[in-house]
Amino acid sequence: MEKFINRYNKVVRTIELTKRQERILEIVKENGPITGEHIADELNLTRATLRPDLAILTMSGFLDARPRVGYFYTGKSSAQLLTENLQKIYVKDYQSIPVVVNENISVYDAICTMFLEDVGTLFVVDQNTILVGVLSRKDLLRASIGKQELSTIPVNIIMTRMPNITMCEREDLLIDIAKKLIEKQIDALPVVRKSEKGYEVIGRITKTNITKAFVALGDE
Repeated sequence: MEKFINRYNKVVRTIELTKRQERILEIVKENGPITGEHIADELNLTRATLRPDLAILTMSGFLDARPRVGYFYTGKSSAQLLTENLQKIYVKDYQSIPVVVNENISVYDAICTMFLEDVGTLFVVDQNTILVGVLSRKDLLRASIGKQELSTIPVNIIMTRMPNITMCEREDLLIDIAKKLIEKQIDALPVVRKSEKGYEVIGRITKTNITKAFVALGDE
């Protein structure tokens, strides 16, 4: 089993190899570049039997292969391979549809929208559909405490306003956005596109989106 130590000194499992795959890696490390036929001879197996193992090790990044040369060890640990894969996942690959409300709706209507849409964050826009604020569960809960009539309070009174909104764009790395969510202790970010009037909301990235990305990476 390939493991690495993260910065919190915890052992993290990344890729689990079979004993035969581990033996193949040892052979290639010691003798590479080496052909598939020679690897098979070392293990007293047929080339066809080894083909799935070699494919897995090559696709995983442990080995590389060149025509008429053979297989050679890349020298990369599973931690390095994981890092390389994380550097290839972008916001655009996992962003979801944003739930947007107008800045003039009431807190009561915002609560209803959040409940019906089953989301934890609402993005507030003006009459030109430009981002002007963000509403979280905490904002709405805070407004609900007390004796105020929620149907008479507009959300623009309680929302987080520009320029205090953390945003992201489609081409941002998902790992960087995950760091922002942790740093800011928030549940979601609006995915925006810059226009002449301001920032248009074109998507959202949530903790759930990021979890799906990491699960997909693990399954691959």
